[in-house]
Amino acid sequence: MIPVEAERPRALLAGASRRWVRLLPWAVAFVLCVALLPTTIVVLTADYGLNGGLASALAVAQAAPLLLAVVRPLQAWYVVFVADVAGALALLTVDFQERLLWPFPPMEIVGYVGLCLALGLRERRRTLLLVWLATAGANVGLGFAAPHGTGAKDLLLTILGGVALLLGGALRERYEVQRRLAEQETISEAERGRRTLLEERARIARELHDVVAHHMSVITVQADTAEYRLAALPPDVREEFTSIAATARESLGEMRRLLGVLRNEEAHGELVPQPGLAQIGQLVEATARTVGPVDFTPCDAEVPEAVGLSAYRIVQEALANVVRHAPGAATHVSLSVARPAGGPGDGQTDGQTDGQTDGQTDGQRDGQREGPGGERLTVLVVNEPPPEPPAGPLEVGGTGHGLVGMRERVRLVGGTLDVGPLPDGGFRVAAQLPLTEEDIT
Repeated sequence: MIPVEAERPRALLAGASRRWVRLLPWAVAFVLCVALLPTTIVVLTADYGLNGGLASALAVAQAAPLLLAVVRPLQAWYVVFVADVAGALALLTVDFQERLLWPFPPMEIVGYVGLCLALGLRERRRTLLLVWLATAGANVGLGFAAPHGTGAKDLLLTILGGVALLLGGALRERYEVQRRLAEQETISEAERGRRTLLEERARIARELHDVVAHHMSVITVQADTAEYRLAALPPDVREEFTSIAATARESLGEMRRLLGVLRNEEAHGELVPQPGLAQIGQLVEATARTVGPVDFTPCDAEVPEAVGLSAYRIVQEALANVVRHAPGAATHVSLSVARPAGGPGDGQTDGQTDGQTDGQTDGQRDGQREGPGGERLTVLVVNEPPPEPPAGPLEVGGTGHGLVGMRERVRLVGGTLDVGPLPDGGFRVAAQLPLTEEDIT
């Protein structure tokens, strides 16, 4: 017995993107039903000599279910299959010419082949195989009762039905493979973005470890040497310094254990201090030697090490994008400290902001916060259009997620980031990083 699968209320090709494709099964079923219903009645009565009432009943049972096949082809097949076999048995009661097809007249074959195609587009392989075996079994079984002998033409329903089932099944499986491939590509892209975000966060954590570890080491050394540097310390003060040193060493150990979780096999500890504002000038000089002129406006303000590290990495990524996408373009790098009245563009010097905010959309302003705040470090990197369009990307293995690191570093210190293209074809990166402890989150 052929198993009835779970009901599928959706019509054939209902998931197609184009409307005419979704309507195609209904149009084909309607045309077949309208064409085969009167044709079957005429052929069975005029050519085969069957009674008009019986011929009409058989025609309705064989053609009308084709409309049902658009939604539930297997249930429609049950009705049509029984009607076709009943029609073949009914034709044994009349005397028809030997030249006429039996057990299944041509109009029944046409309707059955269309039904088999619908089955192939919907049902699984096991169901299709059982449908074909039932068709072949009925065809061969009726052949033993053939009134004029059997021949190859009597197996047309089995042959054509099998071809339709095979074709429909192949189309369905091809569609399923393409759909799953598209879903997998979507999942893979989301996973790549998530992995990039996690890797950037781990990198930030490693760098901040080095910054915090330096301060903790200073605390440990100062607490350990206090009794030697300060004369006549009371015993309780000496014990307090000893406790402070022990707590600092324990905190350092906890940080190193936490960092061990974040590191992977390829990540090795860095033996040099983390960069800050003082190293941005060296970064600008190296970039200028590589791709072209870079104007730099430095800032000598004292900033927290986390803020200085974030500023360095933002400039580093922005200049790397200039190297990749706009080689030879004139670039301007500016650092300044100001108390902004609003968005990321405030606090910049004259001539650096003119025409730099045009053409940007709201979606390009990440982490924007309104209202005044404390002192902030403004990091601005603007490049003009390249003198010549780049022949091709300088890197073929880039992740395409460079802005992810910028956003994470800005979010880490509670700042704002504003990036986007300029009307003249250049690009702008502007970040504001808070300098006061109450503003750093």
